[in-house]
Amino acid sequence: MGELVERVDEDDRVLGVVERAEAVREKWLHRIAVTICRDPEGRILVVRRAKKRSLFPGHYDVLVGGAVGVGESYGDAAARELAEELGLRVPLRFLFKFLCGQGVGPIWLAVYEATVSETLVPDAGESDWQGWMTVADLREVVDERCFVPCGREALLRYLELGPGSGTCEPAAG
Repeated sequence: MGELVERVDEDDRVLGVVERAEAVREKWLHRIAVTICRDPEGRILVVRRAKKRSLFPGHYDVLVGGAVGVGESYGDAAARELAEELGLRVPLRFLFKFLCGQGVGPIWLAVYEATVSETLVPDAGESDWQGWMTVADLREVVDERCFVPCGREALLRYLELGPGSGTCEPAAG
């Protein structure tokens, strides 16, 4: 059996438990929690997804995260994914949640922000490159390079909102 997620409705209410692969294949709404990482200088972490990833291999993204597990909160999922993918356990700030219909959508995407001064310990199975980019540089390349569609949409919403505008939540673990 594959990874289990909660299938939800347009109001983010749980309808049942399904395998994530089935939710993606059938285009059923489910939940994803992600984090945008900034360094103390305000640059944003950009990753290139590993070429062996099943979804969007080799695409660039500013989001680190994944599916929210059954019974798991968005915040706990974001913290778990950040630890798994980059080896980070840092405070998270909730920014916004939106219904994303692009890419593997539709999904409910909860976006968090973290300020990162620690050394990254990336999981090679998740990404094959990481780098910090200024907001100005990111604005120039987001439409030129191949970005994950929901990541691009979340980035544009984030830039409209402005960094540091979220509410603090403690990271799980």
